[in-house]
Amino acid sequence: MSVSLICVRKPWLYASRFFGFIDLLSILPTFLGLLIPGGEYMLTLRILRVLRIFRILKLSEYVREANILMVALNNSFRKIAVFLFTVLMLVVVFGSLMYMIEGSESGFTSIPTSLYWAIVTITTVGYGDISPQTPLGQFIASVIMIMGYGIIAVPTGIYSAELMKSHKSSKIDNEACPNCGATGHDFDAAYCKYCGQSLEERD
Repeated sequence: MSVSLICVRKPWLYASRFFGFIDLLSILPTFLGLLIPGGEYMLTLRILRVLRIFRILKLSEYVREANILMVALNNSFRKIAVFLFTVLMLVVVFGSLMYMIEGSESGFTSIPTSLYWAIVTITTVGYGDISPQTPLGQFIASVIMIMGYGIIAVPTGIYSAELMKSHKSSKIDNEACPNCGATGHDFDAAYCKYCGQSLEERD
């Protein structure tokens, strides 16, 4: 912490901030262990240093592309939410169906356990701790596995489509040309691509 205080421009401001307090808590047990008997147990507080890794998240403020990712995620949220609700309904239907078909003899001891099996199967994880034993149950499990491959691709496609839209809109300038009134110029364009008028003269 002392090195941090030396390096920063405003030491007292840094010391009063959240990460300055974390720095203090992470080095304080070292000195308390020397002065106070039994103080070495406080060394576990040094794990608080891990919280400093969250400073990496602040870098997103300086990356323009991170803004595009967040806009795309926000635009696709409702579609993905509807999709996840549909998957949840399928899990409930298939889980309950397998509970009725297989029963406790095959490990499907309750509906929550059967729902767990349906989630593991439809996401193609397949732990194998519970598996159907009857021919009908195995057929239904095969259908769920095949559906799982298609289901995984859906949210990826939704987000990718919104990402392309956000990327294109970030490169398009919708301000009108002062001469011909045209819009849709490239973001870094200096002249109108239709009439050649300088775009720097716009208000």
